[in-house]
Amino acid sequence: MQQISFWKIGVAAGLLMAMHAAGTAQEGELTLDDLFATPKLTGTTPSRPAWAPNSGHFAFSWSEPGNPGRGLWVSTSDGKEVRLRSDTASASVRDVAWADANTIVSLRGGHLWLTSLSQGEDIQLMPVEAGAHNLSISPNGNQAAYISNGDLWLADFTSKQNRQLTEIGIASLSDLPKGRYSRPEREIGPGIWSGPTYKWSPDGKTIAIHVVDRREMRKVPFPDYLADETNPNEVRRGYPGDPNEIRRVGLLDVESGNITYLDLPDPQANQVIDFNWSPDGTLLVDTASDTAVERKLFVVAPGESQVREIWRGVRESRMYTSFGSTWHPDGKQVVFLSDMGDRYGLYTIDASPSRDRPQLLTDPSYDVLSGPSVAGDALFYAGNGVNPYEQHVYRLNLSGGDPEQVTRLPGRNDGYPSPDGRHLVFMHSNDTSPPELYVVSSEGGDATRITHSPLPAFTERTWAAAEYVSFPSLVDDYTLHARILKPANMQPGKQYPVLFGPVYSNTARNRWAGNYSLVQQLLVKKGYVIVQVDSRGSNGYGRAFREEFLLGFAGQDIEDYASAVAYMESQDYVDPDRIGIWGSSYGGTLSVYSLLMKPGLFQVGVAAAAAVDPAFFGTDDVAIVRTPQTHPEIFERKAVNYAANLEDKLLFIHGMQDHVVPFKTTAALAEELIKQGKDFDFAFAPGATHGWSRERNYDRYLFGKIIEYFDRHLAVPSE
Repeated sequence: MQQISFWKIGVAAGLLMAMHAAGTAQEGELTLDDLFATPKLTGTTPSRPAWAPNSGHFAFSWSEPGNPGRGLWVSTSDGKEVRLRSDTASASVRDVAWADANTIVSLRGGHLWLTSLSQGEDIQLMPVEAGAHNLSISPNGNQAAYISNGDLWLADFTSKQNRQLTEIGIASLSDLPKGRYSRPEREIGPGIWSGPTYKWSPDGKTIAIHVVDRREMRKVPFPDYLADETNPNEVRRGYPGDPNEIRRVGLLDVESGNITYLDLPDPQANQVIDFNWSPDGTLLVDTASDTAVERKLFVVAPGESQVREIWRGVRESRMYTSFGSTWHPDGKQVVFLSDMGDRYGLYTIDASPSRDRPQLLTDPSYDVLSGPSVAGDALFYAGNGVNPYEQHVYRLNLSGGDPEQVTRLPGRNDGYPSPDGRHLVFMHSNDTSPPELYVVSSEGGDATRITHSPLPAFTERTWAAAEYVSFPSLVDDYTLHARILKPANMQPGKQYPVLFGPVYSNTARNRWAGNYSLVQQLLVKKGYVIVQVDSRGSNGYGRAFREEFLLGFAGQDIEDYASAVAYMESQDYVDPDRIGIWGSSYGGTLSVYSLLMKPGLFQVGVAAAAAVDPAFFGTDDVAIVRTPQTHPEIFERKAVNYAANLEDKLLFIHGMQDHVVPFKTTAALAEELIKQGKDFDFAFAPGATHGWSRERNYDRYLFGKIIEYFDRHLAVPSE
C-alpha cells in the first residue's frame, strides 16, 4: 500500500520545472506533434469528486504528471492533506463510490477494489462482469450495483457473488470493433440524451431504472469499410418525423427482480430528464417533450406505481444547459431548473396536490447553468452572474437570504458540495489553464488547489490569454460578444489573418476546451488572430436571443458572424482578405452555410461533421428543426440548394462512422458541388464517429489537415 504525499510530488516537480526553465533561454517552436504527444501536455484531467457520507473526505481518480494510469486519490475536506491511496500496479481507477465514511469502492479493470482509510488497505475485493460501469453503493453499504451490457447487476461484498438483476439488454444489430459506432437495441441507460440510468431508494429495497428501447426505430446502414468484408453495419436511428426510442421508468424490486413500469404519457415523444427519491421514498420523475416545448414533473407515492402530475410548463428549451430537479430538504417541495422566465432559473413548488405557481429562488438577472444540488441547508448551482464569459458556483440558504457567490477564480467553475454543505470541491479552468480540482469553504475564502496536472512542457510555456469585446449587430438591436486571442508582440502597421473558430453558440467563454484550446494556441503562435462569437442560441443574453436560434437553422446566427467580420475588419491589425471560419457539428454547418449563403464573407472555410441536410438530423434534434410535417420550410434549407454559390476555399472533414450526422449527407453535397464544377477539398476518416476530435489518431491527423489548409490559403499576406 502506497501513501504518497502529493505536496512532495509537487515540490519535486516544481524543482524540475525551475531547473528546466533555467536551462532554456527561450521557448522552442510549438508543433502539432507537441500537442498530441503521449503523455499529453495538459496531463490527466481529474474525475468528478465523490464525497464521503460524513463530509470528512472526498475521493477522485487522477494521475500526477508523467504517470500513465489513473490512481485513487483522497483529500481531507479542507484540502490540507491529499494522498494517493491505490495500488499503482493495479489497473486505472474508473468509477469511485463510498461504502461508508471510511471505505471506498472503485472499479479497476474487471474488479471491484476496496480501500480503507483507517487501516491503510487497498485490496482487490471481487470480479465483476465485463464492461462494468455506473457503480453505485446500496444504502446499507454491503452491495454495489453496476451496469453491464445494458443490464443491472448486483455485487455482494460478503458472498463475493454477482447477481444479474434484469434481463433487458439486447445487443446492437452490428458487432463492431471498439472505436466504431454501435449501441444496444435495448438497455438500462440514459438514451440519446444525458439523463439518469438508475437510483437506489432510501431503504435499498427498490431501484428506479431508465429503460431505453430502440427496436421500433428504423435500421440505418453505416458501412464498415475497415472490416475484412464491407458490411452494411445497420444501427437503430431515426430521422425527423420518425418514431423515437421508447423511454420508460421502472421500479425494480431488488429481492424478487420484478419490475413495475410507471404509466408515463407518450414514452416515444418524451425524454426522461431525471428522477430522484425523497427521504420517505417518494419518487420524483422529470420529463420533457422531444420538441422541447413542454415540461412535466410527476411524483409517485411510496409503495405505489401511479404517477401524479404536480407541474406542467410550456416553451421549455433544452438548449445548452441541463435540466435538473431534486427534492427540497423538507421532503415536501421540489426544486427544478426551468426557463419559464427570461433567464434560466431554479424554482420551487409544493409536491402536494396544491396548484400553486412555482416560485423563483434565484436571481432573475442571470442564467442558472446547472441542475440544483441540495447539501445541508443550502442549494448549490452554477450561473453566469459575474458576466456571460464566466461560470461560478452559488450558494443559496434555503432558510432565506440572497444567493452568494462561492467561487472567485475567473473562468469556468463546476461545483460539488459536501453532504453537509460546508465545503465545495470545484473544477476550474480558464483560457490558459486546463481543468483542475480546488476546494473552498462554502462560506467563502481562498480556495486550495488539489491537483497540478500539466507537464512541465506545458507550464513553462506562455499561452495567449483572451480579451473580450462587444459590438453591435448589423441587422437588429442586439449587442454581440466575442472572445479574441492575439499573437504575442504584434507589429504596428502589420495586418494579420483572422480565423473564426471553432464556431458554435456559447464559445465566447473563459474556459479550457481541450484539443480545441491547444489548436487555437498553436494557431496564435503561427500568427493568426482567433475569434469566437456568442451567436444566437447562446445563454447569458436573455431568452429571446437564446431561442432565436431554434427553428432558424443557419439563419440569424450567420448574420451574427457577418456582423463580427465587419467589426474585425474595422481593426487596423486585420487583413480583410485573409479571414477564415471553421467548426464541427453545427459549427461545421455554420461554416459551410456561411460560404454558401454569403460568398466572400470568408475566404476559407473548414466544415467538420457538418449537418447540411435537416432531413437527416437525428430524432433527438427535433427541438431545433421539428419535423417535415410541421415545419416543411426548414427542410428546404438543404445545402445542395445553394451549391452553385460556392466561390471560396472549402475543406470538408467527416468521419465515415458518424451516427449523428451521416457521412452520406456530406457526400451528397460533394456530388452536387462536382456537378456544379466547384473546387473544394475533402478529408475523411474511415473509422471516426461524430466526436472525431476526441478520437485517438484522428485528432492529430484531422487537426493537422485544418491547420495545413489555413496555412496554404491564408498564411501569405494579401497584395
